Amino acid sequence: MKKLLCPDFVLGDKVTREQATFFDKNGVIVFRNVLKPETVEFFIQEINRIEKKLLDEGKEKINGVPLKFGKDHKGNKIIQRLCFLSLFSPTFHEFLNDPRLQALLVLLQPYEGRIAENEKDGLILNHYVRTPESNFSQMGWHTDSPRDLFLGHKIMPMLNVGIHLDPCPFENGGLRVLPGTHKQGVLRMLFKKKYFIDNNPDAREFGFDINPGDLTVHDGRIWHRAQQSPHLGEASRRRVMYVPIITGKYMPKDENSKTPFYHRFASKVQN
Repeated sequence: MKKLLCPDFVLGDKVTREQATFFDKNGVIVFRNVLKPETVEFFIQEINRIEKKLLDEGKEKINGVPLKFGKDHKGNKIIQRLCFLSLFSPTFHEFLNDPRLQALLVLLQPYEGRIAENEKDGLILNHYVRTPESNFSQMGWHTDSPRDLFLGHKIMPMLNVGIHLDPCPFENGGLRVLPGTHKQGVLRMLFKKKYFIDNNPDAREFGFDINPGDLTVHDGRIWHRAQQSPHLGEASRRRVMYVPIITGKYMPKDENSKTPFYHRFASKVQN
């Protein structure tokens, strides 16, 4: 297990040729200090506000997508996976229109991409806290592509843009990838590993040193996982917001949308 040597790229209103070349080769890229520290703190406050609202209302699904619940190291109930965050926050809605996020659409060329604010699961938050009773402190190997097949559609290119809100040095777990596997064939994409069940390290995988405010982009076709933190409690906390950038037919969701069955499957194999 190694760190991926990635230059300290800065995300501006346009993606540079060097940045696009690095992403095309590896299927993943890190942009440093996209959010200022005060913005990171404000985003965390906004997430806490939304979480409290949904817990007080007893909300279990949003637009057909189940919320994932758990407890933190103090025994407090938390929502470990939130979805469609921007529907509850003008701040997050405005953020999705940030020119720097829009600039990332070029990484999907020749396809025409868009930010999926009300498609897929919208803007999501994964909140990992490891406790002795944790049921969501890591995520096994997977790609983001088979959901298209589950819905009866052709696999289409997509990007997952991670907004990192907590420090996560390489040694503390976090995102792990197999660089270059976004260019694999469909069979290897579907059968190279056991989806979500396999949490084992791979000799070819790479990880990262991540700071609050950093932004990662990975191609949805790349094999990746979330490594469990070796720590318990507050030291293990990782909050990552994911912005989906997708292609293909426009398919918005609303309060009448049905729950895709792969959500039921995923809830049984993550831990």
